Amino acid sequence: MFRLFDLLGRSSAIRALDDAFRASGMHPLLVPEPVKLTLIQLVKKHGRGNQQTDFAQAARLMAYCSLGHAQFMDQHGESEAQSLDLSLEDALDHGSSLDAKVILLALHSGLMSPEIADRIDLDED
Repeated sequence: MFRLFDLLGRSSAIRALDDAFRASGMHPLLVPEPVKLTLIQLVKKHGRGNQQTDFAQAARLMAYCSLGHAQFMDQHGESEAQSLDLSLEDALDHGSSLDAKVILLALHSGLMSPEIADRIDLDED
C-alpha cells in the first residue's frame, strides 16, 4: 500500500519520537501513527520547553503504561520503574499535566496494559 510517509519521508518529530520509544524499550511499530501524531501535538502544546526531553519522558511513560510495571522493570530496573510509578500517581492526582494526557492517550488508544488500567479510577462526571 502506498503511504504518504514513503513519498515525503518521516518528519524529524516522528523520528525523534521513534528514537525515544526505542530507548524506552518499546518498538515504535507497536505504536500506531495516529497515537504518535497526537503525542507530538500534546508535547508541543503542554511540553515543558525542551522537545527532546519531553518526547523522552512521554515515550517512557507510554512504554510504562503499555508494558506494565514488571516488564518495564525487567528492562530498566527497579528505580526507573518506581520513578514512573510515582509519575503515574502524581499525574492521576493532578489531571491537567502532560503526563496525565499521555496516560489518557494510552488508555483511549488501547495501548494500556491491564495491570495499569486497573489502577486508574476515572470519574464519570
